Amino acid sequence: LEYVPNGGSLDLRRDIARVIYHDELSAEHVLVFPGGQVALQTASLACARDGCRSVVFTPGYQSTVESPLWAADNGGITEIERRPEDGWRVDLDEVRKAIRGNENTTKFLILNEPWNPGGILMTLETQSELIRVCRENDTIVLCDEVYRLLEHEPSGETRLPSMAAAYEKGISAVTMSKPWGGCGITIGWLACRDLSIIRKLIDVQYFGTACVSRASEIQGRMVLASSDFILKERLEIIRTNKESLRIFIEERYREWFSWKRPNAGAIAFVKFEGPWTAEDLGRHLAEVGISIKPAYCFVRKVGVKERGLVDYFRVG
Repeated sequence: LEYVPNGGSLDLRRDIARVIYHDELSAEHVLVFPGGQVALQTASLACARDGCRSVVFTPGYQSTVESPLWAADNGGITEIERRPEDGWRVDLDEVRKAIRGNENTTKFLILNEPWNPGGILMTLETQSELIRVCRENDTIVLCDEVYRLLEHEPSGETRLPSMAAAYEKGISAVTMSKPWGGCGITIGWLACRDLSIIRKLIDVQYFGTACVSRASEIQGRMVLASSDFILKERLEIIRTNKESLRIFIEERYREWFSWKRPNAGAIAFVKFEGPWTAEDLGRHLAEVGISIKPAYCFVRKVGVKERGLVDYFRVG
């Protein structure tokens, strides 16, 4: 019943380094949090302060878009749009302009790969070029990787290296709630090879949620011990559900719906081609107990209408 060490117990951090990062990282490169949300917040509070400008992508999971604005003395954000006509890809030209502009104050970039809300995963070539651009400018990259390990191809050939393993100034954010379905365990973590960045994260973490429950840590270790089995079972469910959704969208009701078929995670971003907006559709579906997330949940100031997203919604 004692407090666990700040940043997580050594045994859990060793398990994470071994199971998730195959010992490319060690326990000293991992910080454990009570869930992924607070991990993302801590990373932004630590890295986006002191006049630092940040690059974010929209539409996107709210914390990956807005969290730099929560940091003291932040330098604001540059939003880069992911567009349906481009297959929701990350526009590297826009990234170059954003990072090389702003009088060299852009030192923090937040990604979400696999991308939420679309379940789309960038290519290895795109990841490598993005890292090259960030390295040239000494920019830290925080990658929300909560749907990593849920790539749909049986061989896992589309799986990207974790940002923490691929880039010396990369931070990977992970939670047990998504790949393993361990929502009630409330364990998440940040991983980074740069120990000076780890120290900055510890400084912020100490005044927020310094330590997690030991009971949760033990459950987390149990999950990691059975990781392969759990992931295999969850991927079988995802592939079955994806095929059902494909038939629904591409065959049965193709005049009403369209999408960019996802290749990772348990989510998809769907366009409603009917007479209502996605928000109207959501209200009608809610009346019969069906939940969707309209696109306004994934954008910030400029509305979904102005961005051409009024007909889009997330499932999953």
